[in-house]
Amino acid sequence: MNSEVIIAVPSKFELSQNYPNPFNPSTRINYQLPNDGNVKISVFDNSGKEVMTLANGFKTAGYYSVDMNASALSSGVYFYHLTAGDFSAVKKMLLVK
Repeated sequence: MNSEVIIAVPSKFELSQNYPNPFNPSTRINYQLPNDGNVKISVFDNSGKEVMTLANGFKTAGYYSVDMNASALSSGVYFYHLTAGDFSAVKKMLLVK
């Protein structure tokens, strides 16, 4: 008996809302890539300063999640920005300590 598992490739780019939100000090960000390419996920504070890079490199098409530990950051609003090829998306999250 032959058993195959077929994993679907996403049909579009997507950046999901982090969970949990608000969070302290850890949260998870899910995203999907319909094709291979370079991916960067950066975190910015409310003034626009980049405070963390969560991903930066080549990824194959698929579903991904990245865990963020913000124990070194202050409470407040942060933005995470995904760029992959021509796709770009930003979401807001709240760190409450």
